[in-house]
Amino acid sequence: MKSLQQNPAFVGDDGHSTTSTLAMSSLPGQPAETRDDAEHAAGKTPTGQNERDTWGKGVEFLMSCIAMSVGLGNVWRFPFTALDNGGGAFLIPYLIVLFLIGKPIYYLEMVIGQFSSRGSVKVFDLCPAMKGVGVGQAFQVFMLSTYYASLVAIFCRYFVDSFHNPLPWATCRVEWGENCIDSAPGASKINWNRGLNSQADNDSDRITSSSELYYVKEVLREKDQIADGIGLPNWELVIGLFVSWTCVFLIIRRGVKSSGKASYFLALFPYVIMGVLLVRAVTLPGSLDGIYYFIKPNWEKILDPKVWYAAVTQCFYSLSVCFGNIIMYSSFNKFGHNVHRDATIVTALDTATSLLAGFTIFGILGHLAHEIGTEDIGKVVKGGAGLAFISYPDAIAKFKQLPQIFSVLFFLMLFVLGIGSNIAMTSCTVTAIRDRFPNFKQWQCSLLIAVVSFLIGLMYITPGGQYMLTLVDFFGASMIALVLGIAELYTIGWIYGTDRLCKDIEFMLGRKVGLYWRLCWGVFTPLIMTVILIYFYATYEPLTYNNQYYPAWAYGVGWCITAFGIVQLPIWMIVAIIREPGSTLGEKVRGAFRPKKNWGPMDPLLREQYNKEIQHELIPKRGRGFWASIRQNIFG
Repeated sequence: MKSLQQNPAFVGDDGHSTTSTLAMSSLPGQPAETRDDAEHAAGKTPTGQNERDTWGKGVEFLMSCIAMSVGLGNVWRFPFTALDNGGGAFLIPYLIVLFLIGKPIYYLEMVIGQFSSRGSVKVFDLCPAMKGVGVGQAFQVFMLSTYYASLVAIFCRYFVDSFHNPLPWATCRVEWGENCIDSAPGASKINWNRGLNSQADNDSDRITSSSELYYVKEVLREKDQIADGIGLPNWELVIGLFVSWTCVFLIIRRGVKSSGKASYFLALFPYVIMGVLLVRAVTLPGSLDGIYYFIKPNWEKILDPKVWYAAVTQCFYSLSVCFGNIIMYSSFNKFGHNVHRDATIVTALDTATSLLAGFTIFGILGHLAHEIGTEDIGKVVKGGAGLAFISYPDAIAKFKQLPQIFSVLFFLMLFVLGIGSNIAMTSCTVTAIRDRFPNFKQWQCSLLIAVVSFLIGLMYITPGGQYMLTLVDFFGASMIALVLGIAELYTIGWIYGTDRLCKDIEFMLGRKVGLYWRLCWGVFTPLIMTVILIYFYATYEPLTYNNQYYPAWAYGVGWCITAFGIVQLPIWMIVAIIREPGSTLGEKVRGAFRPKKNWGPMDPLLREQYNKEIQHELIPKRGRGFWASIRQNIFG
């Protein structure tokens, strides 16, 4: 296929060299009405009407991807996932998984979104029968955004509380009972060791820190069990939820024109705070012991399948692949933008940020262990969902000098990270809707999604909200993401075709695609994901929260959420086959699994040139037959 240096339709990052503009301006004798009529007859939108927005600068796309992918998964989840799965030894499977799954999928989604200038649902014009993948992902990311904002609301509450002196979770309150011990430095080492070593069978006799009781009793006001009902929302968290969605709406109300400008702050500011916290952490007594504890490898776990499963899930959710967000963001790029460079930067930076966060957090925990006189740093911290709201505040409360400063910085960082990720998820939903209904204005659609999500999010800030959040996270995100992600990989890699995808990249970027990418897209990535899915269901255990099983109706609701996401696959496949023109069922089925006639670059002349070249490039070069087709698809 011709390189883009010879392609007169090339559009660079500056956006000044579009073929359509050059060609049309070179036809002064042709009336504008005639050109518009010709475009309308060809099914194209006249210039200036419903044109797709583009990023103001290429760097805005990069910053937005950083703000989306570098989030709570890096600061909140990664350090303790690594700790639970072999410490430094976890980094080996994690880096392998990043190399074989994370980076290939990230680049693939960037490419397919930019090439087609279509959102996460409409991009499946490449295979109309698999449109259900995009619809299911849009539903999944909408569910994610509703509860993600509730976490940001809690960050907002802690951020405000951080200005109090002393910190409100630093000391026990009378109504919390006698088994509470202060998180503040005044607590004796004897009491703290008693709390760390407490393994009482009766949970009511367990020694509990004031930071944990503050989170459970004051912030969540959590009920003992889900059977008691979820209760009414906490008004303080309602304000935080409102602030969260207001921020999201204000940033996305003008699409990438406004969110692109905000991306600089959302992407870079957390690194400023993380750098400040890291410098302070490594200068604390005992911090190096904590960092060593974090990176010390436990080689016995490297062959454990659970460790590899943890590495895949961490990479999957940390990078936000197979959720539709990356496709959505890249669809606003100018044709020809160097997404290969951006994918490399974001995936490398994501891993570096995870390590940076691990050093920071465990430096602080090492100091905490030093202060309370224990060598077992693993016992200093409580894992699970309460990490950000129990362990981190508890560690901050141990600071003898100005803990408020560190608390304000830490929760401001989490708030900004949460907003950055939620902007991507909400924008994905908005783009999916506006691709289908282009006359729906950006601000109207954004406001509608924000209001509906705010109302749904009230459920997660009730006394039973964390029960519901855990339920929706498991059945509405984890269960759906793996199935739809695998369907996406096989659709693009084998139905659309790895070879055709590589030809598209060559046409768009003017660069050959290496064997590494071909093998990952065609073999390794979908195969590993399939094995992970099988392992997931083979080791499935009923979901619990605080070691409590949910009632039967809750599991029923959860499976209905999962089924609704996955059932989009057969529903839209049937719809596509019915809509496809053809005299026989076989013709309809074959047509539904082929790209639509208008598939390709959005620019009319670019698409015309692409269609001419792709017909020639897809002629079989390795003979005919099943094995020849496979070799052609993988190796070209």
